[in-house]
Amino acid sequence: MKKKHTILAVNPGSTSTKIALFEDAEEMMKKTIDHNDQDIASYPKVWDQYEYRKGEILQFIQESGFHLNDIDCVVGRGGLFKPTVSGTYEINDEMLNDARRCYLGEHASNLGCVIAYGIGWDLSIPSFVVDPPCVDEMEDIARFSGHAAIPRKSIHHALNIKAVARRTAADLKQPLESLNLVVAHMGGGISIAALHKGRMVDSTNALNEGPFSAERTGNLPVLDFYDYTVENDLSSKEVHKQVVGMGGVFSYLGTKSIEEVEQRIKSGDTEAEEVLRAMGYQAAKFICSMAAVLKGEVDAVIVTGGAAHSSFLVDTIKERAGFLGTFIVHPGEDEMEALALGALRVLKGEEKALSYPVRIGEKSIGELV
Repeated sequence: MKKKHTILAVNPGSTSTKIALFEDAEEMMKKTIDHNDQDIASYPKVWDQYEYRKGEILQFIQESGFHLNDIDCVVGRGGLFKPTVSGTYEINDEMLNDARRCYLGEHASNLGCVIAYGIGWDLSIPSFVVDPPCVDEMEDIARFSGHAAIPRKSIHHALNIKAVARRTAADLKQPLESLNLVVAHMGGGISIAALHKGRMVDSTNALNEGPFSAERTGNLPVLDFYDYTVENDLSSKEVHKQVVGMGGVFSYLGTKSIEEVEQRIKSGDTEAEEVLRAMGYQAAKFICSMAAVLKGEVDAVIVTGGAAHSSFLVDTIKERAGFLGTFIVHPGEDEMEALALGALRVLKGEEKALSYPVRIGEKSIGELV
C-alpha cells in the first residue's frame, strides 16, 4: 500500500491565519487562528509578524494532538513576488527576499512563503507555494494600458482560478490544455481571467481593475477620480485606501458583506438591490470582454469565490453573460485544498516543482498547464 502524504497548508490573512492538515487530498483538520488586533498593530511591517504567527501555528498543532514529525511537507499561500508562471514552487532565497522587500506590494500573503519555509526548515521537510497572485501568463498585447509609462500588471486570484479550472476540466473529462475558459473569482476583490488552453492570457488586476467588488473600486473614471483626490487633499496612502478597502459596495452601502446586502434586498431595500445589480452588471461586462480575448471560443464560464454564494448576484451575471454558453458556478474559494493539491501533485511525481522565478518564455505551453 502506497504511503499517504501529510501536508500542512498555511494561508495568512490580514488579521488571521488559516491552517489545515491533509492526508493526501483528504482534509483532517482545519483552523482559522484569529490574531489580536493589538498584537498585529505592534509590528511596523507585515514581515515582522513572522515569528509571532509561526509560533501561534505550532502551538495550535501541538495542542491539537498532531505530531509535527508526521508532516511530510508545508505549503504556503504565495505572495506578491516577481511575475512568474503557474505551478508549484520550491521556496528559495530569492522568493523570500522578494517577499521581504514587498516586490509588488505589502500584503499578508507575503508571509505564506516564510512561514512555510521556517516550519519546513525546522522539520527538515520540503516547503512550497502554489499559484501565487503574481502568476503572469499574459499575452504581450494584454499589457497595454493606454499609457506607455503604465503597463498593466498581472495580480489576481490565481490559486482559486487555476483550481476551479482544473476541476472543471476533470468534470468535463477533458485536459485543461484543450479548453478555453472565462473564470470570474468574486470575493473581497474580483479577478476575471481568460484561460486559453489552460494559460491565463489576460486577467483584470484584482486591486484596481475590472468590476467593483465588496470593498474595491475596480475601474474608475481616471480624471474624475484625480479631481476627487485633489479636492479632498488625499495623501498617497489615503488614495490607495479609497481604491482598495473603502471602495465598491462599502462606499455605497457602508458594508463589505454581500450576505448582508442580500438580506437588505429581501427586506425591501431598493438601494441595496440597485448596488448589487450594478456589481453583477459590471462583472458580466468584463466576463464578456474576456470572451472577446478568446475570440468568442469559450467552452465554459465559471463564477467562483465567496460572493458566488449570492444567488441574486449570480443570476444578474448570468442574465447578461449566459449567452456565452456553458455557465458553471463554484461558490466559495477552497484555497487550502488548492494549496494541498498543488503540493500533492509534486509529492506524487505528477508535476515537477518549479524553481522561482520562471518566465513565460522559459517554458512551453504544454509545461505551463
